[in-house]
Amino acid sequence: MTLIAVATLGGTISMAPVAGAGAVPRLGAAELLGGLGDLPVDVLAETLAGIGSASMDFATLLRCRDWGLRQDADGFVVVQGTDTLEETAYFLDLCWPSEIPVVVTGAMRNAGLLSPDGPANLRNALTVAADPRSRGRGALVTLNDDVHAARWVRKAHSSRLDAFTSAPAGPLGMVVEHAVHYFHPSPPRPPALTGEDFGGLVPVVETGLDDPGEVLAHAAAQPGVRGIVLAATGAGHVSAGTADVVARLVDSLPVVVASRTGAGPTLRSTYGFHGSESSLIAMGATMAGWLDARKARILLRTLLAAGADRDAIERGFRLRGDLD
Repeated sequence: MTLIAVATLGGTISMAPVAGAGAVPRLGAAELLGGLGDLPVDVLAETLAGIGSASMDFATLLRCRDWGLRQDADGFVVVQGTDTLEETAYFLDLCWPSEIPVVVTGAMRNAGLLSPDGPANLRNALTVAADPRSRGRGALVTLNDDVHAARWVRKAHSSRLDAFTSAPAGPLGMVVEHAVHYFHPSPPRPPALTGEDFGGLVPVVETGLDDPGEVLAHAAAQPGVRGIVLAATGAGHVSAGTADVVARLVDSLPVVVASRTGAGPTLRSTYGFHGSESSLIAMGATMAGWLDARKARILLRTLLAAGADRDAIERGFRLRGDLD
């Protein structure tokens, strides 16, 4: 029978109310899987953490990845909270060297609420991980019966069951009657990134109306900063003052420019004013392409952990951020 390894890290799916307080992580791997009844797969499960996903860190994710790689399993399911689930999925997509599918899931409703969605999401994740057609697709996300690619998925609502979307690409598929229905073939995957040095900081700074660039300059000057992701307006535009700051930073620090809109790419050659995408590229900034600021931060952190220099960072974003 197909063997699926399951690592649980906490999050809403593992939470239940405590008297006089809100929901907290209380359920481990055994409790989560025990409520699913008979399963069509064999499961090897372990509780690796019991935290809210706002407290997720790279050390925990590296430990989770390495645990999954050590198991002689046909698929790997990671269970965590939804607040940073899109970032975990993208990190695993970048760093997962195997053709074995890795599926990330969680829940929007904790076990103490009416109609908790965790059991169905976990059952669907097992189904997706066990399907041979999931092989070679990298990291996938399964919630609310949808199957998303890690590169595109985004939490777009704070509380709804359909909080996760993949605009503009759309979901890869759906789970219906305990079977996966894929809508799109699996595209070629870039080689997995390797690296363990996730020390230091990569802050995300969002720019907006009447921004002279002082916050960006202040963030870049903090000890331990190894790079900056700038969530720019529109298709990758900043004020003239912010552009002046970028020009001063790029010689000593990687600056990646993403769009703050949450959908659509940064452009490369449409506008030419000071602070436009063209001028930022000419200064030496790297454009995130179709990656939003959250995903751009994960990619930059992972490239830096792998020892990438400025040219390798530019190549990495062109390879993973662009569509061609």
